[in-house]
Amino acid sequence: MPQITHVIWDLDGTLLDTEPSYLISGTEIARKYGRELTPAIREQMMGRPGLVAARIFLDALEIDVITPEQFIEERETMLEALFRACQPMPGALALSRHLHAHGIPQAVATSSSRRNVGFKTVSHTDWFGTFGAVVTSEDVEHGKPAPDIFLHAASLIDAPPASTLVFEDSPSLHFGSGAQSKREALLELAGLVMLLGAVNRDRVGFVHAAPGGTLFREPVRGRGRILHLAASQIGRAHV
Repeated sequence: MPQITHVIWDLDGTLLDTEPSYLISGTEIARKYGRELTPAIREQMMGRPGLVAARIFLDALEIDVITPEQFIEERETMLEALFRACQPMPGALALSRHLHAHGIPQAVATSSSRRNVGFKTVSHTDWFGTFGAVVTSEDVEHGKPAPDIFLHAASLIDAPPASTLVFEDSPSLHFGSGAQSKREALLELAGLVMLLGAVNRDRVGFVHAAPGGTLFREPVRGRGRILHLAASQIGRAHV
């Protein structure tokens, strides 16, 4: 395993528990139009830029009476209050503060808009002040699952790919898209990628990229195990 010197975090479902907010708002909008938001559709939407997620929602549920922009506007009204109440994911606050205390540069790379990041972090300003950069979907041309947002975040904290750890929970990152395979997408991001289960939140796995090849460990149960492994990779046995 590589010795980790820098860390980049996804935001939703990784640092902050915002997925229930998206579930509540999406379910209400779907019901308004006589539809049901299924877990499969939610998985397709996770980690995608707003307009992309909106198109997936409307196409999958065959709703053609509103535009993606109108969907976003309706959902944003619901989300603002929900986001302000979101709390840290289990273990995330302790680990990120541990890394900060030991001088490990960290950044956030999120598909959220900068406006929504503000709502999500309004109750956690001291915590998010410890991150060297917060990169949003508005800062890059191509959003996730393209690696651009992570690469931009890495550049802002001078993170060398071979010794950078990425935390990500989006299924779209796990499996790549189009002609790009799962491993090809992940290998562009970092030397070590830890995958936190987006649906079954206690399921974790990781990809280790090295010059000699790639090791992909299938997800196992126990979020604490992956956070402990992350800490050990940075040379600290305890979080």
